[in-house]
Amino acid sequence: MPSANPRLILSRAALVANWRWFAGASGAAHCGAAIKADGYGLGARESLHTLATAGCRDFFVAHWSEAAALGPLPDGARLAVLHGVQPGEMAVALASPARPVLTTAAQVAAWVAAGGGVCDVMVDTGMNRLGLTASEAVSGLLDGLKLDTLHSHLACAEDPAHPHNAAQLAAFREVVEHVRPPRAALASSGGVMLGADYHFGLTRIGLGLYGGQASSAQAPLQQVARIEARVIQVRDVATGGSVGYGATFTAAAPTCVATLGLGYADGYTRGFGGIGCVYAGEARLPVIGRVSMDLITVDASAVDVGEGDWLEVDFDLVNAATATGMAQYELLTGLGARYTRIWR
Repeated sequence: MPSANPRLILSRAALVANWRWFAGASGAAHCGAAIKADGYGLGARESLHTLATAGCRDFFVAHWSEAAALGPLPDGARLAVLHGVQPGEMAVALASPARPVLTTAAQVAAWVAAGGGVCDVMVDTGMNRLGLTASEAVSGLLDGLKLDTLHSHLACAEDPAHPHNAAQLAAFREVVEHVRPPRAALASSGGVMLGADYHFGLTRIGLGLYGGQASSAQAPLQQVARIEARVIQVRDVATGGSVGYGATFTAAAPTCVATLGLGYADGYTRGFGGIGCVYAGEARLPVIGRVSMDLITVDASAVDVGEGDWLEVDFDLVNAATATGMAQYELLTGLGARYTRIWR
């Protein structure tokens, strides 16, 4: 049955191109992919298989439920769960092909006591969020652990000039030199842009894979997700007529208004009201009035559109973040479940 649900048109070629750019920028380091939050809202399983086919081997999720939802891993793919092993999760973790990224001394002790195998460890170097302290990491706590990768995470990578980057790098180097793990990982998308000193043996790319710019140092990335919404109704509004909740738009002249099946329940937030636009071919149709839960209204006076037509919604991440004041991460992961996701 034809659907009026909005559509996400997702480009495998763009996803692969973005990963390959970061793989090249990572130099000698392996380039991994964060596919947590359902592949940043676009689809974790499709992202996993698309990137694995392209040559990516290291993948990251946040929760064990996300690991299970992926199903069998492609040949050669390796998966790590960033939140480690919480109370009650040990049986699931031991049975999973994924390895935990242990984040506390208690998790390390529990993993060893349970006879756990290969694992990763997160060490905090100044973000004060997740990870062992540097003193815990070099205390001997990790002796005998079947350690694969030692991780840390940069707090200010989006700002290449921020002094916190160099401070964290120095702190991480000290721990790496003491622990001597098989691999070390510090940089995500923005961190890669800071240069080779930050790359170590593995980089973990997240936002950049999906076309977002995680640093003020812009990378040549392609847009992976495009939104299309269907016209549900077209009406003529006379001069002086208002549109939408709060009557925030008043027609200064006779206006053709198209109502589309897209709203803030789909992650197209109220911040786009009066700012966003859609396209009918090359014609730009501004969003007028407030964004509703399920609907937006656009000024279609300049074109001929009809009920059932599909229009492309402007969803350039950098521009959308600037216009709405939302982070690119929020915009992507906020894309709702109602979209028909179409990979091409």
